[in-house]
Amino acid sequence: MDVRIFTEPQQGASYDDLLRTALAAEALGFDAFFRSDHYLPMGTDGLPGTTDAWTTLAGLARDTTTIRLGTLVSPVTFRHAGALAVQVAQVDQMSGGRVELGLGAGWFAREHEAFGLPFPARRFGILAEHLEVVTGLWATPSDATFTFRGEHVTLVDAPGLATPVQRAGRGGAPGVPIIVGGSGPRRTPELAARFAAEYNASFPEIDAIPARFATIREAATAAERPDGDLLCSVALVCAVGRDEAEFRRRADAIGREPAELREHGVCGTVDEAAERIDALRGMGVERLYLQVLDLGDPDLLELVAREVLPRANAR
Repeated sequence: MDVRIFTEPQQGASYDDLLRTALAAEALGFDAFFRSDHYLPMGTDGLPGTTDAWTTLAGLARDTTTIRLGTLVSPVTFRHAGALAVQVAQVDQMSGGRVELGLGAGWFAREHEAFGLPFPARRFGILAEHLEVVTGLWATPSDATFTFRGEHVTLVDAPGLATPVQRAGRGGAPGVPIIVGGSGPRRTPELAARFAAEYNASFPEIDAIPARFATIREAATAAERPDGDLLCSVALVCAVGRDEAEFRRRADAIGREPAELREHGVCGTVDEAAERIDALRGMGVERLYLQVLDLGDPDLLELVAREVLPRANAR
């Protein structure tokens, strides 16, 4: 199972905080460093201030060397599809081919209001058209143009110059791996099966994971994807201690109740966290994003890498 670090910088983090965490994750052998794509803090003052996801990833593309980078997930309401395709392709070039794009419909209405961003009531059609445009532009040769006329997005003769380093598109076309997330029972699985390399369930109820993944795999089969071609992942909060007292200190630092963390995350003592990871693997989880909420606690990453993952892998 791939294990990745997932951060929430809108809660309060500078670029230096994120770089320090990304470098630690890289040195400890985690598969990737991801961040949320939000501008408005939730329940905190957000200091030292708001950061932009793709500006951050551009910096990390140059300041890291091996770890993969991406968003979980970028709302289609934040960026025009054509501009997003150029942004992501450029950051992929800057990283030497280490970028992934998580894309979703967006959900935080107050955030859009605060920053003057449109927030239509019906957004799935916008998401579908963004996926069409981004993948279409990436696959267009440099000597050709791309035209798309949809209900929400129109491009006319866009030059095929937004070319990622990676060739993760259908049939080996240029493109970065796309992650589609959500809990919808029909349209989300259909979009994931059509466009994504990975489906992500963010913070699901643990017992609901097998049924969620079964729906995704049924959609992949209906789309004639080969078995195993659409990877299934989850994102869960992480707070672990060498003993109960250390775990409770970490729970308190992020403002969460220990019992709630144990129920919903990869949390508790080292043995409990290893048991949860082993159980997730048995449910078909192929990739795990550990949500790290306290970026001032680098020891957590080392504890997970040095003690939790080896125990989980030994089971």
